[in-house]
Amino acid sequence: MGRKGQGHTPKHVFKANNQQNLTKEEKELLDNIDKLLRISTIPQQPNILKAIENNKEISSITDRIKVLEVHKDSSVSVGNRTTAATIDCFTKWVTENGAEFNGCSIVEFKGYELGLKVNTDIPQSSLVVAVPRKLMISMETANKSELGHLMEKDQILKNMHNVTLAIFLLLEKFKEDSFWKPYINILPKTYTTVLYFTTEELEELRGSPTLEIALRQIKSIARQYAYFHKLFNSSEDAVSRLMRNKFTFKEYCWAVSTVMTRQNTIPSLDGGNMINALIPLWDMCNHTNGTISTDYNPQLDRSECLALKDFKPGEQFFIFYGARTNADLFIHNGFVYEDNVHDGYWIRLGISRSDPLEEKRKELLKRLSISPTSEFFIRKGSEPIDGELLAFLRIFNMNQEQLQHWLDSDRSGDLQYAACALDTSVEKKSWNFLLARLKLLLGIYRTTLEEDIELLKESQLTGNKRLAVRMRATEKKILRDTAEYVEQFVKQ
Repeated sequence: MGRKGQGHTPKHVFKANNQQNLTKEEKELLDNIDKLLRISTIPQQPNILKAIENNKEISSITDRIKVLEVHKDSSVSVGNRTTAATIDCFTKWVTENGAEFNGCSIVEFKGYELGLKVNTDIPQSSLVVAVPRKLMISMETANKSELGHLMEKDQILKNMHNVTLAIFLLLEKFKEDSFWKPYINILPKTYTTVLYFTTEELEELRGSPTLEIALRQIKSIARQYAYFHKLFNSSEDAVSRLMRNKFTFKEYCWAVSTVMTRQNTIPSLDGGNMINALIPLWDMCNHTNGTISTDYNPQLDRSECLALKDFKPGEQFFIFYGARTNADLFIHNGFVYEDNVHDGYWIRLGISRSDPLEEKRKELLKRLSISPTSEFFIRKGSEPIDGELLAFLRIFNMNQEQLQHWLDSDRSGDLQYAACALDTSVEKKSWNFLLARLKLLLGIYRTTLEEDIELLKESQLTGNKRLAVRMRATEKKILRDTAEYVEQFVKQ
């Protein structure tokens, strides 16, 4: 009985001894981690100015943390991904493990870094890239690894699959003998996601609804980092022992950005559900307009990518990432695609509680399955206004008699159609209201679209500032074009 407890140190004693042996810098780091967790846990401020101030606090703390952790980063940083040796090593690794990429090679493209260069004629719908499951980093891969034990106990790792992929990616990056080392070495060293923006660069988005999303994203990642830092430093499993010596804020931002910009979904091994995965080689393909041309082949247990159009030698091989707005691409992929046919702008409208006709408006909206407070999507293109927004505008601007007329009618669904037989006064008020709102939204920005266009011609802009200016410019173009569209109806 007496021998059983020999050599065992209670956890609270272990922690106390650890605290006593810390250097001044290590104590300062832990203090900053506590401060970061506290500040990043505060609910998102509805006032954008307060949210920016909160971001400045977070940025100040994480800047200091990066200085205190710099000695951990140096030995594990990713090297130059564009060297011939790195590309050759990766190419050899994927092909030896069953991947195919037909008629293409990996090269550097200006403005894109690495991509796939077409070497021969590639007809539309022909197979270009095929990647077997064994090369992918997925939730199943993580669960089968030493991380699986921690995943069982930790609710965040169990439920937030993108976070789990980021932690597993770091775990493999920190190993000397990782199977995925050739893949990790060819990944970007840094990204253009908002996690790499300074507060000054973020403030270029003042007036843009994308700024609020960006601030929320940064705050969430800061909170996750602080949480995992504390978890790894208070646990004694194999993963925590490795991670506590190498896990840093800089490394976590890199891993999260890698997952955000590259993750896809594949069927689970049993085919019962879809799971998140990183797909080496496939993620070398850059984005263009088109249709989804990637699917999973269950018979061959691999992801397959077909050509979405005919490609000629010398061209870059592109794929379509999906119907995403530029705000989505900016936040999750770190770029803006100016020719994006799926772009749009979300406008928030609601029925005021002080409106004496609130209940009647809400009742009529309910019949059309429209929430009394909603975000409506204004599409890029010649037909920016959809039926839901049109119906909301009309109901919002009706008087009591008009509302009652449509409540008594069995054709309230007609309110979603442009050709609806409606009182001229309601139609006029609806379009005028929308035009005023569009002009108000344009006026919130600190610059005009014309000023942005001139600014983008300047060579001294940092990459992130240029990206932010391009982001807000695409929003302004949609608002301007929609205002011009609405003015046609106002003048009628």
